[in-house]
Amino acid sequence: MSSGKALDPSNTIRSGNDRSRCAVSKNCGGCIYASVPYAEQLKKKEKSVKDLLSGICEVRPIVGAKEPLYYRNKVHWAFGHLGTHLIAGRYAEGSHRIIENDHCLLEDKECAKILSDIRELAIKFKIRSYDERTRQGLLRRVLLRKGSTTGEIMVVLVLSSPVLPGKKGFIKSLLEKHPSIKTVLININTRTDSMILGEKTICEFGRGFIYDELLGVRFKISPESFYQINHDQTEKLYSLAIDAASLKKGEKILDAYCGIGTIGLCAASSTEGILLTGVELNRAAVSDARENAKLNAERTSAFTKARFIAADATKFMTEAAAKNEKYDVVFLDPPRAGTTQEFITACEKLSPERIVYVSCDPVTLARDLKIFKKHGYEPQYAVPVDMFPFTEHVETVVQLMLQ
Repeated sequence: MSSGKALDPSNTIRSGNDRSRCAVSKNCGGCIYASVPYAEQLKKKEKSVKDLLSGICEVRPIVGAKEPLYYRNKVHWAFGHLGTHLIAGRYAEGSHRIIENDHCLLEDKECAKILSDIRELAIKFKIRSYDERTRQGLLRRVLLRKGSTTGEIMVVLVLSSPVLPGKKGFIKSLLEKHPSIKTVLININTRTDSMILGEKTICEFGRGFIYDELLGVRFKISPESFYQINHDQTEKLYSLAIDAASLKKGEKILDAYCGIGTIGLCAASSTEGILLTGVELNRAAVSDARENAKLNAERTSAFTKARFIAADATKFMTEAAAKNEKYDVVFLDPPRAGTTQEFITACEKLSPERIVYVSCDPVTLARDLKIFKKHGYEPQYAVPVDMFPFTEHVETVVQLMLQ
């Protein structure tokens, strides 16, 4: 296991929006635009979306980040050894080579400090890192999640065994240094693939989850929850999606690929009397979505009426169409592969007046919009949102109307 050079913070940041000098960016590969001024990054991303959606719909100006650095509220480091030296950091792109960098320009500063302190505590308590080749050792990774609004932090120690030497002292020392840590968990991962978390998680301190808020709606975040890593840009993304939905009092909305219910619940909170149905394949996420609805039930009756169903989105849509169910608005936020032909065909049968497509891949978005158009839904406009500054990724919100 090899490492990259530790980063000297004095050489990392320039003033203004072009603070993007990172000494390990070439080795790390996490920031493809590390040397590109932020204004230029936005131009590149906006142009790429415009090129892909040319002839499909209007593309409005990209929504950039007010602060494009230190935005990642989910951070994880891998642990290994270089000789007798314990090392920790991110894997270099496409490899399992650890790049040590205590001053990553994308990671939340407090989380990065906690990870650095965990490394020092691991040395102090003589905790051996896991060796992927020999399958010996204990500490594989550490995952941190932070509620950007609440300030609450979750620490997940990913181990090859549930037995952590000096566990009580280790956790006590960590909490004394960082009182913002509200829960500490041990995840046991005995897998041989690249999955970060194993199947079993044990809560050692706190309630096992943290809270955060988006657009005034409170969410419970567990270790496995899908939750966007850039809080401020997520609020902009969801606000654009809700605006595109043009919701009216008492409408029925469907949130497909709903995860823990973030888009649907934020939409339901924006307009009186909304009847929300969320659909998600991951049962743990559906459980979280139901709890999130209960958590916010005192704020509006929409949350008490919300229902979340564990099902494949395409299968649910097809069955709903066969039953002649009706929805006024459909939100869909599919994975990078986009949605399916069957999902789009079912939309035509369900005949929602408006569809809001939130995409994390403009290539599959362009493909799907052309199919939607053949099924009677005209894309009105698209808005790119820079969710992940200094990377090549871009999210896009599209409004479609039934013709």
